[in-house]
Amino acid sequence: MNTKQLPLFPLNIVAYPGERVNIHIFEPRYKQLVKECMDEGSTFGIPVYIKNGVSDYGTEMRVISIEKEYAQGEMDIKTEGIQVFRVHEFFTRLQNKLYPGGQVESLENVEDADIVLNQKIREQLGILYEALKITKPLDFVSTFEIAHHIGLNLEQEYALLRQKHESARQQMILEHLERVVPVIIETERLKEKIRLNGHFKNFDPLEF
Repeated sequence: MNTKQLPLFPLNIVAYPGERVNIHIFEPRYKQLVKECMDEGSTFGIPVYIKNGVSDYGTEMRVISIEKEYAQGEMDIKTEGIQVFRVHEFFTRLQNKLYPGGQVESLENVEDADIVLNQKIREQLGILYEALKITKPLDFVSTFEIAHHIGLNLEQEYALLRQKHESARQQMILEHLERVVPVIIETERLKEKIRLNGHFKNFDPLEF
C-alpha cells in the first residue's frame, strides 16, 4: 500500500474525477493552502464532510486558476478532480501549516463499463428528461459525469464515489433511475392535471 501526505479541504460536497468545481476561499488556512498549491504546482484533496465528520474517501484536486481576488484576501478558484483517494490518517493541522491534511492512498478506477447497462441508463435518462422537458444532450462517457444530475442525495453520491468499478456505479445509477423515474412521471402528470383544473376543456362528442 502506497500512501502520500496530501493537504485536505473537507467540504460538504462530493467531487468526482474529471469534474470542475468552483470554490470561494475566505478562511486564512485555505488561502494558505491555495497559495501553496499555485506556487508549487501541487494538489489538495476534498474529503467529503458527511454526518458531522470527515469521511474516509475524497477526490484529489488540482487548482486550475484563481478567477478573482478580493480586497480582503478572499478568492474564487476553479479546480478539477483527478482521482479518488482513501484517508488512512487525518490531521487537523499539518506540521507548520494552518490547514488540515492526511496520509492518503490513491485508488484505482476500474474501467469495466457494461454496454447493456449503459444503454439502459441512457433509456431511463431519456424518459426522465422528456418528463421534465429537459433538452440537455444525453452524451456521457462515465457515470461520474451524470451523478450530480439524477437526484442523488449526498449519501448516495458518496456511496458512488467509493465504488472503484465503473460497472458497479452503472448498476447503482440504473437502480436509482428505475426507482425515481416512475415517481417523477406521476408527479409531472399530477402537476399538469392540477394546472388544467378549472380550465374550459373541449371534449369529443360521445356516440351511443
